Amino acid sequence: MSEFLYVYHGGKNPETPEEGEQMMAKWQAWMDKHESQFTNPGNPVGMSKTVSASGIADNGGANPTSGFTIVSANSIEEACEIAKGCPINDEGGSIEVAEIIEM
Repeated sequence: MSEFLYVYHGGKNPETPEEGEQMMAKWQAWMDKHESQFTNPGNPVGMSKTVSASGIADNGGANPTSGFTIVSANSIEEACEIAKGCPINDEGGSIEVAEIIEM
């Protein structure tokens, strides 16, 4: 099995406490379903900075990261199938999936 990095982009913030509870319940159900494959369930992340040769920008780049997870799967296709069920897809966000290469 290989490990894959899920990098979450976007999504929306809940507008009410009730909506927040519903969103969290969807995330928890998805994570519980795949618990054995989530080697690091990750977390949301705060404001990011972009570091390049020209300096440091406070904008997080063209597609700022909103969180991450590390998943164990047999292939990138399997990792993508798991990602398709993630609630962020219903919240206007997306997931970048990349294999973690052991060095």
